[in-house]
Amino acid sequence: MVRRIDPYSVRLFVAAAQAGSIVRAAGQEHIAPSALSRRLADLEHAFGTPLLVRSPRGITLTDAGRLVLARGMKIDDDLQALVREVQTEGAEVRGTVRLYANMSAVIGFLPERLQRFMAAHPGVTVSLHEEDTREVIRACMDDRADVGVGVQAAAPAGLDAWHFASDPLQVVMPADHALAPRDSLGFAQVLDHPLIGIHQGGALDRTLHERAEALQLRFAPTVWVSSFDAVCRMVEAGLGIAVIPQSAAAAYAGMTRFVRRPLDEPWAARELHLYALHRTPQLRATQALIDSLRG
Repeated sequence: MVRRIDPYSVRLFVAAAQAGSIVRAAGQEHIAPSALSRRLADLEHAFGTPLLVRSPRGITLTDAGRLVLARGMKIDDDLQALVREVQTEGAEVRGTVRLYANMSAVIGFLPERLQRFMAAHPGVTVSLHEEDTREVIRACMDDRADVGVGVQAAAPAGLDAWHFASDPLQVVMPADHALAPRDSLGFAQVLDHPLIGIHQGGALDRTLHERAEALQLRFAPTVWVSSFDAVCRMVEAGLGIAVIPQSAAAAYAGMTRFVRRPLDEPWAARELHLYALHRTPQLRATQALIDSLRG
């Protein structure tokens, strides 16, 4: 029986009961009086009892009709509120997006891009975690991250990837260093000097070790630190030179006492990518962040 009671018929009943007339209610609800009358008859049949007493002077409610009116008004109010909530949800993107990003993205690119995104989507909260690229990709695959930003890598099956930013490697040194007069530097030249290492075992560290081995040389920093600002402080103190992304060099080694030179190697043209589990469709907040960061 319940499946024959539809919300629209309840709304029409409420309108008729409040208007005291099928004709007036039909006009208010923009439906033909005969169609409205049929809807009311079907509703009475579904309840199995009369709800209205019809007369030439209009309609009055039975005891059952008064009960249906009271409940029906609440049902209609709840449905209208639901419609408003759904429409609001459709107009504004809301939710929380879990964003994992590597250190250079957090330093060099994300602050301004996130500010623009959050200004455009105030209903979205971004939960940002800084991790190494390997962990960024793993978090996306494990569904601990909705969006990831890290160094370009072969994306595992099931993971989508998009270009995010170019962040080539540079050599940072004191302004009075012997290599400072050169316009660019090969990696072999860099390896001839004391080095400052960053995040031992991280993506950049692994790359530099591998590239040194390919040259049959050793990448053996004299000092290891865990952040790019610490790298630049060590360089500033004269403890060595460092290979770091351009974004970090611009953030922490932009003063006149530093010199920054391009690392003249094909592999130094470092690219950052966005990563996300392949979903069709993505959650709206996630898709909005991906679209914003890609732009």
